[in-house]
Amino acid sequence: MEERRYNRMADHMSSFHEHFKREFNELYDLADGSFNKRGMNLRVYLRKADDLVKHLTMHHTIEERHIFPLLARKMPEFRANEAHIKSHHGIHVGLDAMSALLQKWKADPKEYSPEDMKACLDSWREVLFKHLDEEVRDLSATNMRKYWTLQEMDRLPM
Repeated sequence: MEERRYNRMADHMSSFHEHFKREFNELYDLADGSFNKRGMNLRVYLRKADDLVKHLTMHHTIEERHIFPLLARKMPEFRANEAHIKSHHGIHVGLDAMSALLQKWKADPKEYSPEDMKACLDSWREVLFKHLDEEVRDLSATNMRKYWTLQEMDRLPM
């Protein structure tokens, strides 16, 4: 029971992060046009990609405004200019690049390039996946025990 209470945030975050990884990998796999075999056309595929951009942006905004400031009170890795915030910046460089491509392709679908889509995704895959895994690790019971009591854990959001 104690372990579960300490691991609550990691478990919760892990479900979101695994979803993001699956969505990212699916976009990558379908970028070659095989989305047609899944009953999608380009417009639907681009909307799916746009949804990932929006959902990751919203997820990081919530973390940066509401979760990280609370964690940063005791956990240095969540402070400004530390690992998690820095990796958010790297991820958002990739999200911005992808967003620009999506806008271009929505305006002129004939310009869609599987190679450009894959290159864009490749450019920020490592920073995204590493960040998602490290964040869950840093929210694990093993790490949280170093900084928080069980009573404090119960008051943390999520």
